[in-house]
Amino acid sequence: MTPATKTTLLITCFCILGCAETGDSISGTTAGTLTGTALGAGLGAIIGDQTGHTGSGVAIGAAAGAVGGAIIGSQADREDQRISDQDERIRRQEEELRRQRREIEELRRRQSNDQSGYPSSGGYDYDHYDSDDDSFNTKE
Repeated sequence: MTPATKTTLLITCFCILGCAETGDSISGTTAGTLTGTALGAGLGAIIGDQTGHTGSGVAIGAAAGAVGGAIIGSQADREDQRISDQDERIRRQEEELRRQRREIEELRRRQSNDQSGYPSSGGYDYDHYDSDDDSFNTKE
């Protein structure tokens, strides 16, 4: 590899790293674009060096790699979003299931109280005691 090819590769790598997003996480599209650009530039430099057109090889390889990497990264982002949406639906369904289980247990408790002869708050009017038959009136 000639010194010009090495210099071109080094400059390309620094340019790619300089374009990287800052922060904890980058999108799949960005990561794919950067990776594709770097790999394409490297492969283009090698092929270009063999044909005597290092600069053109780097440029063409970087462009092709960027496009390919962006497409692959974008697909990865869509898949990540699909999984995230599915996880959210599952979380909501689990919460609804917990709520329904609590409701079923409450209904069973009330039914058990009704069958055991103890008055439940839903069937009797505790404010209206009928002294003639010594009982509470049921709500109507």
